[in-house]
Amino acid sequence: MGVVSEIARRSASRNAKLAKIPLGIAGRAAVGFGKKLVGGDKTQINASLNQKAAEQLFAVLGELKGGAMKFGQALSVMEAAVPEEFGEHYREALTKLQAAAPPLPTEAVHRVLDQQLGTKWRDRFSSFDDTPAASASIGQVHRAVWSDGRAVAVKVQYPGADEALRADLKTLSRMTGLLSSVIPGADVKPLLAEITERTEEELDYRNEAANQRRFSAAFDGNPHIVIPKVVAAAPKVIVTEWIEGTSVSAVIKAGNENPSGTKDLRNRVANLLGLFHFSSPEVVGLLHCDPHPGNFLVLDSGKLAVLDFGACAPMPSGFPEVLGRMLALAVADEHAALTELLYEHGWVIPGRKVSHEEIEAYLRPFSDPIRTDTFHFTRAWMQRVAGKATQFSSPEMKTARALQLPAEYLMIFRVLGGSVGILAQLDAELGFMKLVRTWVPGIRTDQAS
Repeated sequence: MGVVSEIARRSASRNAKLAKIPLGIAGRAAVGFGKKLVGGDKTQINASLNQKAAEQLFAVLGELKGGAMKFGQALSVMEAAVPEEFGEHYREALTKLQAAAPPLPTEAVHRVLDQQLGTKWRDRFSSFDDTPAASASIGQVHRAVWSDGRAVAVKVQYPGADEALRADLKTLSRMTGLLSSVIPGADVKPLLAEITERTEEELDYRNEAANQRRFSAAFDGNPHIVIPKVVAAAPKVIVTEWIEGTSVSAVIKAGNENPSGTKDLRNRVANLLGLFHFSSPEVVGLLHCDPHPGNFLVLDSGKLAVLDFGACAPMPSGFPEVLGRMLALAVADEHAALTELLYEHGWVIPGRKVSHEEIEAYLRPFSDPIRTDTFHFTRAWMQRVAGKATQFSSPEMKTARALQLPAEYLMIFRVLGGSVGILAQLDAELGFMKLVRTWVPGIRTDQAS
């Protein structure tokens, strides 16, 4: 039980499992409506329906692995935006997807290693633990010892992951309306489009190895950030140094249980995460594009270790200078000039019109972190922002429908959104504007002087 022989490859089989989600939710909604008609407690009935919908959604996504689980993991970082009335069940179900999936059988793992590292792959290891230490959307991680005595992590891609990933993403793209209703505040459609776009490069672990080697070299000797070195790589297997630490998921859990006792730790983690994401484009020329708590570890030394470099966006010149100029104008409340810049650089859909008053009103809910040097990211703040961002009939949404995100900014805002989600889960304070003024051209302090 719980062990999958292989990812279900056939599209019909996977579609049938994904189809359970809308059918199950619709059925429960009908039952709930019937209970309300006979005088059942509306709040209690809604809570029960939401709990069952969440459990089913994330159980199916986790079981399928592939694109379905990858989508679930991307959603999980937005857990802080889920309104409180949807309860802890959403939080728990979302968080489970950050690390959990049924393991691949040992013989299947050995078969992949035979194909990728050669039939004498055992000679390259002093020892290899057949029990997986962790699982991910398209692979699972085993602990081993390399022939030179180094502890290593061996990530093995699930057989059929490529076909499954493509099939899932195609199916999920047809369910965006339903998924948006189950996960309030999540902008599902662009999230899926972006995951689909990055699929092919993530399926070849040699791309991940190349990205990780660049990060590892750039951060080598850094006093705050640790990147494990790549030991070996093949299309479906990657071997990296093993890093021992406490996952940021565990730090978030500890913060929920003991807010006052973990405050300093949570703030330190937030500032390290901010430093990593803001500095990477300039230091490495790449942006790490998979921000969820399972990809970050706090070491005993106090440093932050970063894992999983399958999704990275090239930024050879650091952050775009125009982005900094936009931020500077927003900070200075110069919305007329900001609106001109938006038109000039393709942020307004051709043929649409927006005024600077509309831009100012649209940005107001999101602009709190740029109003002070240090900002406290909380679930309550994020829920408020997400609530405003999803009021379809509001003037702000009318403005949003006139705007578009140019392609070169898509991953920046994906990482920003995911990182803010983690910060809100951490309930942490971050010197946000200090990082902006240090690392973003166009608003950088040394440029302003």
